[in-house]
Amino acid sequence: MSRIGKMPIAIPAGVTVDIAENNKVTVKGPKGTLERVLVPEMEIKLDGGVLTVTRPNDLKRMKALHGLTRTLLNNMVTGVTNGYEKVLEINGVGYRAQKQGKKLVLSLGYSHPVEMEDPEGIETVLEGTNKITVKGIDKEKVGQYAAEIRDKRRPEPYKGKGIKYADETIRRKVGKTGKK
Repeated sequence: MSRIGKMPIAIPAGVTVDIAENNKVTVKGPKGTLERVLVPEMEIKLDGGVLTVTRPNDLKRMKALHGLTRTLLNNMVTGVTNGYEKVLEINGVGYRAQKQGKKLVLSLGYSHPVEMEDPEGIETVLEGTNKITVKGIDKEKVGQYAAEIRDKRRPEPYKGKGIKYADETIRRKVGKTGKK
């Protein structure tokens, strides 16, 4: 049995879950509304403030989808109650970020500034000029947008310059040595 899949999801107060046909799940909470169509084979039940996911049989594909479905539902419930955030740090001389309305303008040592528009439902907050916080209720979108920002200038291993996640450690390399 899937250890993650069989765990029940407790629905906190102020959150409503609607399950339509073909497993179209809508989760409404204090932070917003999330909608997702999940695998129709999985059976999602809501009884007394607890969500449970059961699988029809023990095929390898069903076992894999069991845990996935439960985790996706849990992420939706967590998203509408607490939300998600990723913190990025910019390291390097002259590297900085600015906000212009819904635009994030990054100066990353290129000949031009890099402009990124915040996607729908995602908000970026700056702390100083070198700390970016990406916030939202959809875990997938927050992670994707944070990864796109990081891809504009990945951290390099010699000086550690670039954009990195706050909890990420960069493996440093020793530079070249002089000739004797």
